[in-house]
Amino acid sequence: MQFTDFKKLDLTRLPSPCFVVDEVALERNLAILKRVADESGAKVLAALKAFSMWHFGDKTSEYLSGTCSSGLHEALLAKEHYPGEVHVFSAAFSEPDLREILDIANHVVFNSFGQWQRFQPLLKAAQQKRPDLDYGLRINPEHSEGDVPIYDPCAPGSRLGIPFAEFDGGSLEGISGLHFHTLCEQGFDPLARTLDVVEQKFGHLLSQMKWVNFGGGHHITAPGYNIEGLIERIKTFKEKYQVEVYLEPGEAIAIGTGVLVAEVLDLTFNQLPQAILDTSATCHMPDTLEMPYRADITNAGLPDEYAHTYRLGGLTCLAGDVIGDYSFGEPLAIGQRLIFEDMSHYTMVKTTTFNGTKLPAIAVWNSKTDALKVVRQFGYQDFKTRLS
Repeated sequence: MQFTDFKKLDLTRLPSPCFVVDEVALERNLAILKRVADESGAKVLAALKAFSMWHFGDKTSEYLSGTCSSGLHEALLAKEHYPGEVHVFSAAFSEPDLREILDIANHVVFNSFGQWQRFQPLLKAAQQKRPDLDYGLRINPEHSEGDVPIYDPCAPGSRLGIPFAEFDGGSLEGISGLHFHTLCEQGFDPLARTLDVVEQKFGHLLSQMKWVNFGGGHHITAPGYNIEGLIERIKTFKEKYQVEVYLEPGEAIAIGTGVLVAEVLDLTFNQLPQAILDTSATCHMPDTLEMPYRADITNAGLPDEYAHTYRLGGLTCLAGDVIGDYSFGEPLAIGQRLIFEDMSHYTMVKTTTFNGTKLPAIAVWNSKTDALKVVRQFGYQDFKTRLS
């Protein structure tokens, strides 16, 4: 999925490897999310776990109500670079982290009654100091819509969210909202089915709440998403239960906005032609191994679709650092640049320096004006300072 023709970008203007984000495409996505907020009455938050390129913090805040974070460091980043509300959920909080979070967050959502009860003295003291601070609980509707178990928060035995049975006898005094997150890059219909289950199981609690957070995983900005259906369902839900509704999409902000540019370092042969790149599956695009999924490359096809097929591999020592088998119309050449498409969300946030591998630079491009700015390059010190 790509909203910008990056073939128009002169790749020789970039260092390699390099993430490139088109600010025009990003603003397109933000405008769609703002439309959903304006027409439905919901508040939309940017999920930093998917895309936390804080260079765009002020721009994001022009369109959205705030951010959601998965812990202290994302919350601090949000407070520093994203004007607006700061929401935080974690599978579990340590007391030192929670103390800092309570000073800056608007909503703090707990994953268990145990943590909610354990920290009561701390939570009450924080709320006395900041009366607008709200607390919530994450629920698990036990309704799976995901195809990949590792990304399914409702898989059997999931540690995420409180199942309905665990609410028996649990006090909701002091709880202002409920949060659920069940989707992963999905359309409106899976959300609608999930909401049906949430209302069936937890409907008697919803009217007691001040807000309900529908979580993330909504592919709102993808072509074909039923935006009108989403808007109407939110309006109906808000009116029925008299609650504020939050959405916290992550990938929807960044899908189709960016690429990863890489260079061919070497060409070898072992049963089939091999191309070694200056990027890495395990270091720079780990979901190609974890999910797994096949990354799209501009002007490339499936094996044997075009005349020349290569196995593309990373430069690390990991034997499985293989991006995949791709075919090209012409033979690859050492020094040639390749464009991995749709590489903004859940890529930049997951990079590592395994083997001392250099992190990709980060650049901003304007596809309308062709203005290009490299906003960050990484080197030895970035590797060194992580280790001692």
